[in-house]
Amino acid sequence: MKTSASTKRTDRSKISTTKPNSPTLLPMNLDVDWVRDLCLSFPHATEQVTWGIDLTFRISGKIFAVTVLEPAKVWLSFKCSAENFAELTERAGIIPAPYMARAQWVALETRDALPKEELVGLLHESYELVFAKLPRKTREALLQPSRPRTRRKPISRKPRKRS
Repeated sequence: MKTSASTKRTDRSKISTTKPNSPTLLPMNLDVDWVRDLCLSFPHATEQVTWGIDLTFRISGKIFAVTVLEPAKVWLSFKCSAENFAELTERAGIIPAPYMARAQWVALETRDALPKEELVGLLHESYELVFAKLPRKTREALLQPSRPRTRRKPISRKPRKRS
């Protein structure tokens, strides 16, 4: 008996979803708002939802931190120096960030992997590392104080003489 393609499809209502109390996935009531407020307090930092469920924090389009908006195995990833990368990945609850470890990114598996005071410093360091890698003209433009645009007076032209 041949089976049609429609009978091979999986009924999504029968797939078990991970429960919030699952030990492998973190609940969403973590400190996402705290991280968001901190990252957006850095000069010229912006946020953008990327890849569907990740909230990325950027400086001039370059990502310096990523947090999740849905339960996941990792709740926060950020760039760090080579020295901090080696030290942090030896701690419990901190792993090299998937896909980004070669660029010295770490990922926090638990919210208590780092004290908040240390996390503040590491997120600021991440921001500074990414800012330092921006092109020189971009860095200089971001460091310039923004001046309010003033309207110029229109130049009055004298009518041309026709001959």
